[in-house]
Amino acid sequence: MTTLKSLSAPVRTYRLTVPPLSGIIRPRLVAVCAVLGAGTFLLFCWSLTIGDYPIAFVDVVRALADSGDPGTVLVVQELRLPRALVGLLAGIAFGVSGGLFQTMTRNPLASPDMIGLTQGAGTFVVAGIVLGWDGGLSTQALGLLGALTTALLVYVLAWRRGTTGYRIILVGIGVSWICTSATDYLLARGARFQAQAALGWLVGNLNGRTWSQVGPLAIALAVLLPTALLLGRLLRTLQLGDDVATGLGTRVQPVRLAILLSGVGLIAFATAAAGPIAFVALAAPQIAQRLAGTAWPPTVASGLTGALMVLGGDLIARTLVSGTELPVGIVTGVLGAPVLLWLLVRANRAGSGG
Repeated sequence: MTTLKSLSAPVRTYRLTVPPLSGIIRPRLVAVCAVLGAGTFLLFCWSLTIGDYPIAFVDVVRALADSGDPGTVLVVQELRLPRALVGLLAGIAFGVSGGLFQTMTRNPLASPDMIGLTQGAGTFVVAGIVLGWDGGLSTQALGLLGALTTALLVYVLAWRRGTTGYRIILVGIGVSWICTSATDYLLARGARFQAQAALGWLVGNLNGRTWSQVGPLAIALAVLLPTALLLGRLLRTLQLGDDVATGLGTRVQPVRLAILLSGVGLIAFATAAAGPIAFVALAAPQIAQRLAGTAWPPTVASGLTGALMVLGGDLIARTLVSGTELPVGIVTGVLGAPVLLWLLVRANRAGSGG
């Protein structure tokens, strides 16, 4: 029988909260980021020692500090530094962008390589070279315009009273194949010298990079990286599902759109500067997640891993064949393909691979 005492008993209420950022910082994650940062710096300096005029590692560090032999300072700062900076910044952008997409969609296979963004950038660049539709725009501007246009197309086609990660992936795969087919047609239609020029960019290449590619990419990262870090806490609520995230007070669709815009901006500027370097955005977040032991790809570690992959791939590409500098995209493609196969096998064994 219900008594007056039981009716008047206080009712316990439970509130789901998201842990503050300070509670997510883990010693293992900090240690991993420190090791990745040190490795990135070493590879960055090592890449500056390679060239027709070999320079010792110590002399490179001195030249970066604007000291030492004037000739060495000139070679390092004016001739070699732009290439290394594009590789560093593009790798960070690829890694962070891939981590944003994979966390937002809750799918380790979701990356700009898989949902058509890099393919769209390539289609615009090839169209500008082969058909002369550049309108005075540079290859960098065409790649940026192509990635942004493709992202808008994917978002519009995936919209149905909102978007979900699943629909974005499916629509993105379809758009990527359309862009790939269009690019192949344009390459077949163009003259031989046009096809060679287009292929040199499509494979992902750091050869001949100058300060004109460094500037826009550095500005984009200065704006978009802090944005990605600020969105990190909201991004983690999306891991709980849309219903739970909404119950926690997160406006799911605006947050998803903001994350999408940040990821697209990073991948667009990186692709415009260095070309569509294969598999970095796919593999870097997964490697960083397993190194850090987190439930999602950590933003900083993903960016540093991406930088390591690009700088390391470029070193291999420049030293693998004597007297020949291969495009870095060839190396990352060869190394990244096994990672993709491993992710597919792992998803299949887990019962989530369809």
